[in-house]
Amino acid sequence: MDPARPGSPYQPVIEALENYPQKKFYNVSKLGGAKYDTLPYSIRVLFESSVRNCDGFLVKETDATNILDWKTKQNNVEVPFCPARVVLQDFTGIPAMVDFAAMREAVRNAGGDPAKVNPACPTDLTVDHSLQIDFSKCAIQNAPNPGGGDAQKPMAKLSLLKVQPRKAPCRSQASCRGPCGSGEAARSPGHFSAQIENTPILCPFHLQPVPEPETVLKNQEMEFGRNRERLQFFKWSSKVFKNVSIIPPETGMAHQVNLEYLSRVVFEVKDFLYPDSVVGTDSHTTMVNGLGILGWGVGGIETEAVMLGMPLTLTLPEVVGCELTGTASPLATSIDIVVSITKHLKQADVAGKFVEFFGSGVSQLSVADRTTIANMCPEYGAILSFFPVDNVTLKHLKHTGFDKARLEVMEAYLKAVKLFRSDESSSREPEYSQIVQISLSSIIPYVSGPKRSQDRVAVNNMKSDFQACLNEKSGVKGFQIAVEKQNDIVPVQYEGNEYKLSHGCIVIAAVISCTNNCNPSVMLAAGLLAKKAVEAGLVVKPYIRTSLSPGSGMVTHYLSSSGVLPYLSKLGFEVVGYGCSTCVGNTAPLPEAIRNAIKQGDIIACGVLSGTKNFEGRLCDCVRANYLASPPLVVAYAIAGTVRIDFETEPLGTGFNGENIYLRDIWPTRKELHAVEECVISAMFKELKEKMEKGNKRWNLLEAPESTLFPWDLKSTYIRCPSFFDKLAKEPVSPQPIENAHVLLHLGDSVTTDHISPAGSIARSSAAAKYLTNKGLTPREFNSYGARRGNDAVMTRGTFANIKLLNKFIGKPAPKTVHFPSGQTLDVFEAAELYQKEGIPVIILAGKKYGLGSSRDWAAKGPFLLGVKAVLAESYEKVHKSQLIGIGIAPLQFLPGENPSTLGLTGREQFSILLPSELSPGMTLDIKTSTGKVFSVIALFENDIEITLYKYGGSLNFVARRCL
Repeated sequence: MDPARPGSPYQPVIEALENYPQKKFYNVSKLGGAKYDTLPYSIRVLFESSVRNCDGFLVKETDATNILDWKTKQNNVEVPFCPARVVLQDFTGIPAMVDFAAMREAVRNAGGDPAKVNPACPTDLTVDHSLQIDFSKCAIQNAPNPGGGDAQKPMAKLSLLKVQPRKAPCRSQASCRGPCGSGEAARSPGHFSAQIENTPILCPFHLQPVPEPETVLKNQEMEFGRNRERLQFFKWSSKVFKNVSIIPPETGMAHQVNLEYLSRVVFEVKDFLYPDSVVGTDSHTTMVNGLGILGWGVGGIETEAVMLGMPLTLTLPEVVGCELTGTASPLATSIDIVVSITKHLKQADVAGKFVEFFGSGVSQLSVADRTTIANMCPEYGAILSFFPVDNVTLKHLKHTGFDKARLEVMEAYLKAVKLFRSDESSSREPEYSQIVQISLSSIIPYVSGPKRSQDRVAVNNMKSDFQACLNEKSGVKGFQIAVEKQNDIVPVQYEGNEYKLSHGCIVIAAVISCTNNCNPSVMLAAGLLAKKAVEAGLVVKPYIRTSLSPGSGMVTHYLSSSGVLPYLSKLGFEVVGYGCSTCVGNTAPLPEAIRNAIKQGDIIACGVLSGTKNFEGRLCDCVRANYLASPPLVVAYAIAGTVRIDFETEPLGTGFNGENIYLRDIWPTRKELHAVEECVISAMFKELKEKMEKGNKRWNLLEAPESTLFPWDLKSTYIRCPSFFDKLAKEPVSPQPIENAHVLLHLGDSVTTDHISPAGSIARSSAAAKYLTNKGLTPREFNSYGARRGNDAVMTRGTFANIKLLNKFIGKPAPKTVHFPSGQTLDVFEAAELYQKEGIPVIILAGKKYGLGSSRDWAAKGPFLLGVKAVLAESYEKVHKSQLIGIGIAPLQFLPGENPSTLGLTGREQFSILLPSELSPGMTLDIKTSTGKVFSVIALFENDIEITLYKYGGSLNFVARRCL
């Protein structure tokens, strides 16, 4: 597709980029004057897309004008949007690519050139949803110590990115059945939870990761064996289709990194520049807004439409401006900031709107912070949360591998079209539908406890709050300790030294990366704090049970690459594994002497962890106060040894020279943290680039055809050529009347796409199961509907197969209907198949809100292949209505106040619908029944585009005919 689009009415604003005369772009900033300057940045991206893609049919000049008039038109008009690219995961990607393969077949059969059939825009497909856990035994062998370091040698000062972890065997050797060392009891196998997908296998007694275990290799072999057909098809697709890139399985990097690796920020096609934008079928798609890329998640059928060159249609949205001001507290972590902003937006009612960030505080957020906030959109209901590109973005992109020349062109272009945000710029801020103000200065660090996670305590109030808990009656916070005993001290001998325990002393400290602490920046903060603490001479008392559970290999990658693991280890925070441990009570027992001292003195001992659960006694029966804190605060409290400390006025301890060391002396600044993140990110992206370029051994060895047409295997139960194009001809046939149609299903209100679309496991009594059984498969081999989305025979049989489907012909929930010519009660597919053999068209009767729920491609494709010609409902979910048109099914609506009941329809009649050769938007049609009743309905075609698509038999056939 030529981005300059010959014949475009906007060609006069195509200019050469200053200092880069060979590079052209639409200078949309010259079209609107002051109007453009006040548009939110996200709306400017929509406007540029409408200008660049204006063809007078799919995108019209009036669409661009409406977007430019956003201030008065928001929420009142629908506009088209043509994203620059598409991101698919394999479950949604397989039916889309199968459709393109089938389209090539149809174009060849109609006398056209099949090689012309390609996605209209770049499409990236990640094969990351097919792994199943078939093997989960624990492989027991000597494993390297991921913490590294040497407890018996002095800690040398290590430079970042040069740490070589030392290998150390599991201390109880091959038996791996007893205690690892003094004070550590064996863990019962009964308490070991199932292995989490895509995390290293752990020893159930020591929670030490085992590298490249047999079970992981077996699972990977099973994945390639079970999904070989699908993987071969994907590999064929990557070879023969232009604009298709396949990210193979076992790439092994975080989804956020994949998104960033695939992102362009600014597209350059034939020296023509335009903004990157994306729609995807994955819930993580909104992350890219943190990079200044407009994008959000949609259904499979919408992404396929974009691949076909069709625009998305959306109501011009409200844009909520989120102004960030002030400076965050030095102790506030990224998670504190993200959670606080999310909470504010949740209270601001931003559901169904765009959110856009501006203000001086934006520059304080790293790209990791921004992508995390953008990824939280489902939490606060926004369509997307947009961070315009700024200097922080460019610096991040430099570290992810963008070369200097590319970044210079990117910056020059974004500034030319006023899509670059700058704190120094004198230009006015955009105007927004509403503004939510958040002062970063108001965000302070909290801990939660001592007994419930909802009881938040500001860190600067921790000492006084714990004192209040000692005084308070026993209950949700109080411990009811007599005043005269609140300062009791219990001496205890441990490993040859005497220590003193008192109320508030810390005996458990666990750094855990899970759920809200999975942002690697807070784990890095803990590591940097540990590094500074060790270098200053601070230590953690040896009786404190310390542990480090990174949560995933990605976090370990961060910690290892940054060189902070040895420092954490020096303070006692050794990597213990990747599963749930401390916060589910899997803490090793405290030393006997410490337990006895706590019990004898009735001491309120404390645990501090960065997990999610802190119920009284959960960590250990003698630890009655438990606090949830950020990872760096866990390390800080462990060093202090008590929660009865005011970090502002009291030191954590003394250094090598006897000087007092305060928390502020070792707390990493955001600048220091960002500097280390940049080094780590550079290393990660270098590794990712190598993996992407080299692929993996199994993928590289996987054989796949290279023919222009896919060689369909007639025996395959995974990949099958669908029948969408069976009637493809060069010229479309005028709409034909639907005569003497039977009602396939008579449904009520709120029928969802879950009721319609195949999903989940394949029931043994279903039509799909009968089909697979006839193919020689056993129930164990049925797999799921999701895995078989490339086989239309399975998916058609799974349409309306939901056991909760309530068909009025049956009178109870069941995936059944009545075949009226014979009077038989059959599976929906079997009845539809009989109707098609008899040449009888079918329609669906429904109530209000037909097609509610998530967008699902087979909720439209399935009914089409069942032979459904029209749906007659009281009202529709808008997206599903558009999908019906896009597949070639007529959406008809009863007149206001009418429905089957008021019209006296039973659904057992036959219906004849007169469709004129010339349709017009919103026109009224007459329907005549076999009983002689005549009534009128509204044809829900809203514009000429929808009418054209319907005439062509849907968007698939419309695009296929363009290739003839």
